[in-house]
Amino acid sequence: MVVEASITGVFRTILIVVGAIVVLRFLGQLMIAKRNMEEERLHSQRQRKAEHERNEKLKNFGKTKVINNARSGNTRSAHSTNVEDVDFEEIS
Repeated sequence: MVVEASITGVFRTILIVVGAIVVLRFLGQLMIAKRNMEEERLHSQRQRKAEHERNEKLKNFGKTKVINNARSGNTRSAHSTNVEDVDFEEIS
């Protein structure tokens, strides 16, 4: 079997290869844009969360928080919650 190359076949092959490259580049750019949009969304979400936490901290700045310990009679449970009772003695 003898296969001959024709001018139209060569041009057709070149056009197919160029078309495939163009389509792949377009899809690559599309995927990069999608990734950048997702990163931007996550970044703005983190920024909003940080701003919210900052506002909450500024709102509560200088205020005293009282922790009610329901099991104050049990000394073991009081120490296991990382809360430590301090007794003060008067020095004369």
